Amino acid sequence: MATTYAALLRGINVGGSRRVPMADLRALMEGLGHDGVRTHLQSGQAVFTSGHGDEESLAAELAAAIERHFGFGVDVIVRDHAYLAAIAGACPFPAAELEPGQLHVTYFSAPVGPERFAGIDRAAHLPEEFRLGDRALYLYAPNGLGRSALAEQLARPRVNRGVIATTRNWNTVLKLVELTRT
Repeated sequence: MATTYAALLRGINVGGSRRVPMADLRALMEGLGHDGVRTHLQSGQAVFTSGHGDEESLAAELAAAIERHFGFGVDVIVRDHAYLAAIAGACPFPAAELEPGQLHVTYFSAPVGPERFAGIDRAAHLPEEFRLGDRALYLYAPNGLGRSALAEQLARPRVNRGVIATTRNWNTVLKLVELTRT
């Protein structure tokens, strides 16, 4: 039985480097045997259906294919519709009351615990806040991600050591739920 997934590519098409044209990405994924391949925006989201593999093996397969085809490595996280819908549904912040640019989700390749974030002084960053979910972190940044001192702290290598982390704004979170619905 085929499952619909979203592939989240980290750090492509930003600032003119690590260019991955979406048409080329779609063709590459179709060449891997995936069906119904669609991309969303230019910032590294692809939706596809596959009857083989699991999230981790599909992510590794796509990352290896991207490196072979484009000549550079890209971190990839693959998640199915059920996971994406659960993450959207479990948001600890009042998403419907916030502007989409104020709310973000960082997806992790593996579970992360609160000890990873123990060195961050949460009170010093208020009103910005974050909360942990299932292989995800929800970030409320009222002035946007680009102006968020807390987001900068959360993105530090020591915080993300050993996991892939990639962040999406709330509009994209909801769009991926919609696009993966079969």
